[in-house]
Amino acid sequence: MREALPRRTFLKGVGTALALPMLDAMEPVSALAAPAKALPRRMAFFFVPNGIHIPDWTPTSEGAGLELPYILEPLAAVKDKINVLTGLTHDKARPNGDGPGDHARSTSVFLTGSQPRKTSGADIKVGISVDQFAAQQLSGQTRFPSLEVGCERGAQAGNCDSGYSCAYSSNISWRSESTPQAKEVDPRLVFERMFAGADKKEADESRARRERYRMSILDLVMEDAARLKGQLGSRDLRKIDEYFTSVREIEKRLELASKEINVTIPGAKKPEGIPQEYADHIKLLGDMMVLAFQADLTRIATFMFANDGSNRPYRNIGISEGHHDLSHHGGDPAKHAKIRQINRFHIQQFAYILERLNSIQEGSGTVLDNCMIVYGCAISDGNRHNHDNLPVLMAGRGGGTITTGRHVVFPNETPMNNLFLSMLDRMGVECHSLGDSTGRLSQLS
Repeated sequence: MREALPRRTFLKGVGTALALPMLDAMEPVSALAAPAKALPRRMAFFFVPNGIHIPDWTPTSEGAGLELPYILEPLAAVKDKINVLTGLTHDKARPNGDGPGDHARSTSVFLTGSQPRKTSGADIKVGISVDQFAAQQLSGQTRFPSLEVGCERGAQAGNCDSGYSCAYSSNISWRSESTPQAKEVDPRLVFERMFAGADKKEADESRARRERYRMSILDLVMEDAARLKGQLGSRDLRKIDEYFTSVREIEKRLELASKEINVTIPGAKKPEGIPQEYADHIKLLGDMMVLAFQADLTRIATFMFANDGSNRPYRNIGISEGHHDLSHHGGDPAKHAKIRQINRFHIQQFAYILERLNSIQEGSGTVLDNCMIVYGCAISDGNRHNHDNLPVLMAGRGGGTITTGRHVVFPNETPMNNLFLSMLDRMGVECHSLGDSTGRLSQLS
């Protein structure tokens, strides 16, 4: 019997540890060998701010044969691997006696389903989020328990929304009811974290050496890689080459981003690894998440396209007004048109990430097939600030446990956290209740 490579095999160099994707060589070859272990399942959560233009989001018919409305059209290439979920609600994003502050509540409630304490002081309190609950239960199975990224930095103190702490508006991931899990916005720092060795001094020296001599991280592991390749078949060699190509492409884009200088702002600081173009920023962070899932560095991720209440303009698609200002459209058709353009832009970037996941073969399917990826927010219409009938997408087949290509309509007021309990079950994480959950969603299968 051929001895299988360990699933958590790393190519090592000075200050570097490059994880590998799932390979055929990681399973034993013998008629008497034990059955292959199930492929890892992953879950990720994508947050977008300020609600969605629901008329151009919601499919007109329920069930199979999913027809994509205008905002969701960019998902055409993966529409057989997504579900649109209608009718889910986050009751704890409502005031429930606490007055204004819907954006802060929307963000903090998104993955917790718990009512945040209204405070702008240090006594913040909301609840553990589904991603961190899973990360804690699955700790030790991957190099990193979870990955948190986003495109906007956020303060962790101060008053950001009608008496709510900025920590609420800036974080969807909560390690405990009073401790947010801060996100990283710089793609270069995410990259270095993912592929650094255990010795911090060596890792820092490795990075400095690569920058000084314009080396790739792959240059540092070539000796180990050459030794490994001698043990691999043709299909695994192709997988390794594709993986190395992805890593090198990301390095090149990081190099390009580090050279950009915003000359329109006097004295602007040269960015480390954050592209000036918003779409490039999203895609670069998305590619990091894809690599992390592909190499099984983590199985849990969160991605905030922006903090809630974000007033970012979208000049790249011809919209100079701020997103939050436009979301208070007051029924103005011109503002509606701009909001749906912003919503479609976000979906275009999300589609890019899903297509990347779907392009990576894993077992008899793809990495996307073994994922559960939720996209949405806890505000439905940005003008009404309502928290029922939320705009929610779910991508991936959860390792074959989810039937996709559908518009699934739940009874209105169905807690969003019922979806999260159903996902935890599929991750093998035992959880009796989370936030305001009342049960599981049987309609996913």
